[in-house]
Amino acid sequence: MGSIRNLFALIGVLVVLTGLAATPYLMEVKNRFAEFDENAASVYIDMFNKILDTGSAVDATVWRTQVSEGLSAEDVDETIKFVANERNIKNVGELPLSKQVEAMTGKPARFVKIYMFCNALTAAQMLDYSDAFAAYLPCRLSLIEDKEGKLWIYTLNMDPMIYGGKPLPPALKVEALKVKEIMLDVLERGAKGEF
Repeated sequence: MGSIRNLFALIGVLVVLTGLAATPYLMEVKNRFAEFDENAASVYIDMFNKILDTGSAVDATVWRTQVSEGLSAEDVDETIKFVANERNIKNVGELPLSKQVEAMTGKPARFVKIYMFCNALTAAQMLDYSDAFAAYLPCRLSLIEDKEGKLWIYTLNMDPMIYGGKPLPPALKVEALKVKEIMLDVLERGAKGEF
């Protein structure tokens, strides 16, 4: 019986020592996180919950919406372009991926088209702040036919970029929020076919 008690005592000592050793690190993390945007914690909690739900970090970093029944890929394509033009975000490129796959394989492929949009002045401000923003440029939106034949629109979740670290400079944050609003508008209206 004494050896079990000694084992539990040893485990208790190890737990206390581990806690004491981890305390400076945890305090450093807490202090550094306090410098982040006030919305950072909720962004990361939301992402973590999506990772738990889906088992995929990729799924946790995108926004998606299903296209309304009865709309064709051509209908959605036309709406996406219309809304982007209306919202004054430049279409800087399109990749008709499924057509490329079909051309390379000689076999039919499910519909996939990737759109690239950019506001050059906002992009320049982002790059002035951090060159790493180049990886997020231009804003992409994808129209995809899933394996069941349903259409979906995907775009990158911009919240980690906007809120995930130290607060952006106020003017840049305003511009980033405008781009987010535009991309969500293109996503939602495109999926509904709303001109």
